[in-house]
Amino acid sequence: MSGEWLTRPSPRFVMGAFLVSGVVHLVRPAVFEPSIPRALPKPREIVQISGVVELACAAGLAAGAGWAGRASAVVLLGVWPANLQMALDATTQARDSGQPRDIVRAALTWARMPLQIPMIRAVLTPPARIPA
Repeated sequence: MSGEWLTRPSPRFVMGAFLVSGVVHLVRPAVFEPSIPRALPKPREIVQISGVVELACAAGLAAGAGWAGRASAVVLLGVWPANLQMALDATTQARDSGQPRDIVRAALTWARMPLQIPMIRAVLTPPARIPA
């Protein structure tokens, strides 16, 4: 087995991530509200709208809609600052508490940052065709 899934995951992986994340955005928006920049108004509404957009992208990827790859890439780029904020906040929490669970959480939030690059690549690059 090659490590290609790390460098170019399937668009289905992104679809699944959007599906799970989109549902959590709508069911438990408080999880994501701290990642919204403080300068923006109405963080709950922003989280809910982004959840709907992620679910729409998941549906578009599932249906093979032509717009879905580009829209998904825009969403992934758009949430990158929020993911950075979450990583910075988790690092502060880990530094302040010194608790192993907070340290692990911080490490996982930082690990997620570079993984968005292959996810963007996955939704923008058509899958290789197998010759008949």
